[in-house]
Amino acid sequence: MTRTLVKVCGCNTPEAVDAAVDAGADYIGLVHFEPSPRHVTLDDAKRLRARIPPETKVVLLLVNQQPVPTAMAVDAIRPDVVQFHGGETAEWLGLLKQNVTQALWKAIGVRSADSLDSALRFKGAVDRLLYDAAPGVLPGGNGVAIDWTLLRDFRHQLPWGLAGGLTPENVAEAIRVSGTELVDASSGLESSPGVKDPGRIRAFVEAARNA
Repeated sequence: MTRTLVKVCGCNTPEAVDAAVDAGADYIGLVHFEPSPRHVTLDDAKRLRARIPPETKVVLLLVNQQPVPTAMAVDAIRPDVVQFHGGETAEWLGLLKQNVTQALWKAIGVRSADSLDSALRFKGAVDRLLYDAAPGVLPGGNGVAIDWTLLRDFRHQLPWGLAGGLTPENVAEAIRVSGTELVDASSGLESSPGVKDPGRIRAFVEAARNA
């Protein structure tokens, strides 16, 4: 059985980045979205990116950015993956995919099984779908879990991952129920909004690995 990939999102300090690297996360997410408590400027993201070793992949998270700011952010950070967490269309992401070397991920807010069917419009436009709770105050990072059973029997047509309300305490069950190939946590690894807890990061990665 292939081991579950782990992404620690919303790392906004050197300490958080180092904790995720030391814990063995496969992906580290940097959030460039000002309303988020996890927001990092491009300058800060660049410095954090420089701390991350090549074997750990860097994900730059953007929300509803226009083409020029998107290009500037990708050029400045040079991530391995660009994750889109807003209302970006399949058409726009398909055009972008033709012009960047990075993998593209699209977060999908899941309310029902219909959300999964609708997300198939991104087939060919992105490299992975990330199923998250439907947007609340923020597009993501709200600590709300989705119904994992919706994903279990769905006929997935492209790589995917699970986000939304994942914690060290529930991630093993989430993997068991959903069958996900990647788990992504942010607020569930914090002591307060935007403040990562190294102990919870380590516990999350361990729980996912042992699931």
